[in-house]
Formats: sequence, C-alpha cells, structure tokens
Amino acid sequence: MTRNDDHAFSRRWLLRSSAALSIAGVASTALAQEALPSEIELGGRVSSWVGQAPDAIADERNPTLRLEAGQEYTLTWENLDGAAHNFVIVDGNDERLLETDLVASSGETQTVEFTAEEGMVGYFCGPHRSSMNGEIELVGGDGGDGATTDDGPLIGEGPTVGLEPVADGFANPVTLETADEDADRRFIVDQTGTISVHGEDGLESEPFLDVSDRLVDLREGFDERGLLGLAFHPDFAENGRFFVRYSAPPREDTPEGYDHTFVLSEFQTADDDHASADPDSERTILEIPEPQFNHNAGPIAFGPDGFLYVATGDGGGANDSGEGHVEDWYDENEGGNGQDTEENLLGGILRLDVDGGTSETSRDGGGDAADEGEERDERAYGIPDDNPLVDMEGHRDEYYAWGLRNPWGMTLTSEGTILAADVGQELFEEVDHVERGGNYGWNVREGTHCFSTESPTEPPEECPRETPESVRGGEPLLDPVLEYPHEADGEPVGVSVIGGYLYEGEEVDPLAGTYVFGDWSRNGQSPGRLFVARPPTAWLEENATVETEEDDDNPFIDPPGEGDGDGEGDGGETESEDGLWPIEELEVETASEDDDDDRTEDDDGEPVAVDGDINRLVYGFGRDDAGELYVLTSATPSIEEDDGAVYRIVPQQRSEH
Repeated sequence: MTRNDDHAFSRRWLLRSSAALSIAGVASTALAQEALPSEIELGGRVSSWVGQAPDAIADERNPTLRLEAGQEYTLTWENLDGAAHNFVIVDGNDERLLETDLVASSGETQTVEFTAEEGMVGYFCGPHRSSMNGEIELVGGDGGDGATTDDGPLIGEGPTVGLEPVADGFANPVTLETADEDADRRFIVDQTGTISVHGEDGLESEPFLDVSDRLVDLREGFDERGLLGLAFHPDFAENGRFFVRYSAPPREDTPEGYDHTFVLSEFQTADDDHASADPDSERTILEIPEPQFNHNAGPIAFGPDGFLYVATGDGGGANDSGEGHVEDWYDENEGGNGQDTEENLLGGILRLDVDGGTSETSRDGGGDAADEGEERDERAYGIPDDNPLVDMEGHRDEYYAWGLRNPWGMTLTSEGTILAADVGQELFEEVDHVERGGNYGWNVREGTHCFSTESPTEPPEECPRETPESVRGGEPLLDPVLEYPHEADGEPVGVSVIGGYLYEGEEVDPLAGTYVFGDWSRNGQSPGRLFVARPPTAWLEENATVETEEDDDNPFIDPPGEGDGDGEGDGGETESEDGLWPIEELEVETASEDDDDDRTEDDDGEPVAVDGDINRLVYGFGRDDAGELYVLTSATPSIEEDDGAVYRIVPQQRSEH
C-alpha cells in the first residue's frame, strides 16, 4: 500500500519531487554499441538463455542481441538441460516473426538463420517465456544507435465506466471476497477489524466477524496494519472454513524492538447455514514477527491446486534494511529480506497446505527456528511437495516466490496465474506475473531498474540480472509485466500501486481482456487513479479463459490500443517495446447538468469523479462470482473516519460526459 519509510506520507512527495524522473529518464535507453558479429551462440536452459559467443555476450543471462537491420545472422543454441525449448523472435505487437521446432535432448543444438529487420524487439523460448527471454536492439545502419524511445503518452486514454455505490460506512475497506456457495453474498474487509456481508438486501447490520479486539493498537490517522486479507476454503459450503490475515500485538517471544505480529488464522462459521463466523473458533496457522509497522502486504488467496497463497512484505522501513532485515548475497546494497529465503518468511509469496500440518499453532522464529528440524516439523500447515525450495537445505520451504517489497493486491486468474502488485519505494511501481521459484528483484532492483540503498532516487546504471550460482543455484531477477514511474514530464503519476483483477466478466465490454488496477494517490495527498493494462493476446490465451476464434467482435483477438477504448479493436499494440504491457487510465463517468443519478455522488453529496477521474483514495479491488469488479475507496487516509465506500464498476450510461 502506501509508504511511511523515513518521512510522513503526506509530505513525502514534496521532499523528493526534485529527484523524480521524467519520461526521458524512464524510457529504456541503451548506450550506442556496435552490432554483434553475424554468428551468435547461446545455451538454453529453463532458468534463462546463456550467452556463449561472441565475447560481448559470453556468460550473460538472457543477453540483449544487438543486431544491424538488413544483416543476415546465424544463431546456434545448445540444449543444456534436456527440457523442451525452441527459439522465437517477435515484433512490438507480439507477432512471431520466427519460430523453430522444439528441441528436447540435452546437448542437442539447433541452428537458426534469419535477417535482422525493423520491428524485431525480443526473443524467447516458447514453453519457458517468463524466464528465457531477451531483448533485440537494432543498432547502426537503419537501426539507429541502439536507443529506444517512446513518443506516445506514458498513460494512454482508456475506456469510460460508471461506478455504482454498493456499501459505505467503513474506515478503509481493503478487499472484497466471495465464497463458493449458493448464497448471493459479498464479504467486505475493513482494515479496522471487521468483515461485513453485503447481500441481496444490502449491507447486513451485524458483521460476519469482528477481530478488532485482537489487532495491535492502530495509529491515529494513517496506518498500514490491521485486518488485511480474507480467503474462503474451496469447500466452504461444506466445511464453513475461512482464513484471515491480521496484525496482532507482539508476542512474548517476539524480538525486542519489533512492532507487531503477522497472524494467519483459520475460523469456522457458527452454524450450518454459514450465516456468521464463530469468533471462538480461531486456530492460528502462522505467526511471523514484523520489525516495522509498514510493508505488511496482506493478500491471501486459494489457487485451483487447493493451496493457500500468502503474500508477505519485506518487514518495513526503507530500503529493505535496518532492524529486522538480514544480510543477503548482494554486497553493494544494505539488506535485505527480499533476497533471503533462509532467515525469515518476509518479502515473498508463501504457498501452504492448510489441510495438512501437525500442530495447532506455527510461530516463525526466524533463522534459529529454521535450523531446528523438530520445530520445523511441528507446523499447523503442510508444505506442497513441489514448492521450489523443498529439500533445499537451509531454505524455508514455505516460499513459492520471493524478491518482493510490499505486495498489495494479488489475484489468481481462472487458469491459476498469479498477478501481484508490488508497491515501490522511490521511483517506480510494478505488477509481477508471479511464477513458481520466481525472484522479482527487490532490493537489487526496483521494477526494471537498478536500485541503490545509498542513492535510492538515483538508480545506478548497472546491477546484477541474476543471483550467483551459490545462491539457490543461480536464478534470474525477473522483470515485471507492468511498470510506471512516480512522475513523468513533471507531472505526478502515482505513488502506491493497488493490485486488481483480470476482467473476466461479461457486463463491461470495454474491459474485456484487460487487467484492472489502480494507484492509491497521485502524489500522496490527492485522490487515486484507476488504470487498465492490455496483456498480449498470447499471454491471455495461455493464462486466462478466453475465446480464441477468429471473430471480429472478440476483444481478445484484436484488443483496443490507445484509441477510443470502445472494445471493438483499433489495431493498437498489446505490448511495448520493452515487453511491458501498455497502460491506460480508466475514466469514470461524471454527472451532466441535468443528471440526478446517484451513481455520481457519495452519501455526503461529494462527486465520486471529477473531470473523469475518481475523487477518492483507492485501497483495493474485489471480484464477485460473475467476474464483475469492485473498487474499494476512502475519502481520507484516516482509519478514524467512517468515509470508506465500495463501488461496483458498471458500463457507462451516457455517450457523452
């Protein structure tokens, strides 16, 4: 969510505005270099491509291929691990310009001959695109000097939608969830400790669950702690089990000076119709000591595999350093928990079998407890056999992925693909496509950029793109699928990314095939923003349930670009030159002079949107059983005010506004 690292959040933007980057500084710019020789050699393995020849790319992971337009090239690659690989080249529209057959025998080579041509932007292995991918830069000749620029707007103009009031009277609603059941219910989580039910007749008067008396004392005004996550067991209709994530006071065994305790607990409903929860049924699944008050993350979600995915922040404070932050493999930066998988469970996504376990309560004591085999065996949860660090001595096998700072908003698509928004620190916000064993770079990198704990506002030009072989066998630091800066061309863009959902509903046609997300505030003081991003068609077909027939009305086949956003397709690009998904601002319908529709105002008569922008801070998103989306908001950052409200995203009613 928001950052309260070294300065008060309301002043932070002003303190660093002079150091923010312009669009020119954000654009991916390479130094002018000569093109590679006409013969190139690579090694291929699941973790990454490995440069072999010429010397300019030797031993580089996923090296950038600098090619001269019009030059013929011979590329030979060797299969290094016996997995099935091939070689694909794509253009800026993700169209495949070259694609070879799969090679699955270790030691076998494949030779590819091609002519470098305008439009080539990247190469990858089809079955392992997320880890085996690199850029193509056209240099010299007609290809220019290797610099890439973006002449278009950083944030495009997106479609217009309406916001329909659902419920209000909350402090800061952070998520909305549904259970797999016959009842028409939406469960709204308020940061101050309650879960409320919104049903056919509106908001029920009594909360479904109230854990406010179990929370750490929240700060006056703004806080990042509280009740932060909710997930219903896949068999909730039969067993009444559900899980929550909240911030509790320090325990007796919490290290001195630590701020609070991360608690993941199971509850059960009080009766067979599951109308309300039994507050006395709590069973603690996991407790983690948290050194600082912020960077708590909070999202939890079940996957189609039946396991519970739990996001954890890096422990708080600035830079992933200081009290409660361990040393990692990167000596250039102080810290941190994001790159460590041995000492604690902070800075990643955990994957737990909540139907397993041998104890009633699991408390994470950090590195010392991790070394005591008997304590590790007594857990209130099981470990899936295919978690990436299982049987890797000394590492915490709860981890599914790591290298994260503060995941705020995590969703699983209908195919089980994870998209997690990770709140940045100084300059950039990101959304990651999280995969098993993925390392997303923090605090070595912030988004696609290098990060320095010594100069957070001035990123260094160089930093590692992978861990050493001595660290988990070597692994790439994966780039996000979405990124935007805090400032561009002197104007604020956002400060804290809020993760949303891939739209898989049917009511709001212009959102088909988009990932809907937002930012808490433009600059730490003014209202937030709503965004949509457009994944490449190939990504959608692989990671979501979409129709792929040749149909002119199918928005997944020809998604709209930065045009009118009408969902009919205008030939826009679906991936930028640097591989990031293009972003558009989602405009919100505003009132016309003769309009008395209460969709345009909140209960206090304040406009929900002004000039097409949402007029509230954005705290979270929700999705119902039909795939329709909700945005969770508050008029102020204070947890002491009951000015939080939930809106349903609906089609635009007027053709003009």
